[in-house]
Amino acid sequence: QVQLVESGGGLVQPGGSLRLSCAASGRIMMVYNMGWYRQAPGKQRELVATITKGGTTNYVDSVKGRFTISRDNAKNAIYLQMNSLKPDDTAVYFCDADIVGWGAGRTKRGDHWGQGTQVTVPS
Repeated sequence: QVQLVESGGGLVQPGGSLRLSCAASGRIMMVYNMGWYRQAPGKQRELVATITKGGTTNYVDSVKGRFTISRDNAKNAIYLQMNSLKPDDTAVYFCDADIVGWGAGRTKRGDHWGQGTQVTVPS
């Protein structure tokens, strides 16, 4: 069983900062790409940022220069430093990871999601 657990969300005033964390745990053999997505009320889930095992990053245009994704491979964890937050950043933020797990004598690769953490930036 593999789990992703996010933390770090909350209420912050415009221009403020938050740092989200996500850690994968369980029977893990390998973690490939990891990323952050978000879903605002009434909108589809959208990509925020991704990071490869080697550290290559990718961001949606709306967060470039304000958000930074980082990764600790030893902890199977990623982080999202969010600066200069805007009301449009209000959403539930989800962690996603491509993980090879193991169990019952076999391995299985699949996409795993965390439960989400709320970020609110009032207007």
